[in-house]
Amino acid sequence: QLQLVESGGGLVQPGGSLRLSCAASGFTLDDYAIGWFRQAPGKEREGVSCIGHSGTSTIYINSVKGRFTIARDNAKNTVYLQMNSLKSEDTAVYYCAAVRRVTIRCPVSRYEYDYWGQGTQVTVSS
Repeated sequence: QLQLVESGGGLVQPGGSLRLSCAASGFTLDDYAIGWFRQAPGKEREGVSCIGHSGTSTIYINSVKGRFTIARDNAKNTVYLQMNSLKSEDTAVYYCAAVRRVTIRCPVSRYEYDYWGQGTQVTVSS
């Protein structure tokens, strides 16, 4: 059974850091593009970042550029999202998603992803 499990969320003060992990089980991530998405209360789910299957292509939304870094460790079957300089507007449930895609560029639309994790809450507050 294909499964993605996010971890690493929590409560952090503005300016702080968190590292989210997305661990896959039941399949290997080598041929999959991975995306991180987030959904705040009352808002639509938005794409935050994605990484291609080889790790050479990454995309970020403007609001997180320079603060967030996506990376993958295929040997550990895990993708990470390092979040620095967190702001209150980063508060949301964060989801990782996977799609089998061996093109260099990762897809940015949530509708292109087939497998989703259950989400992890990130709260940025003083």
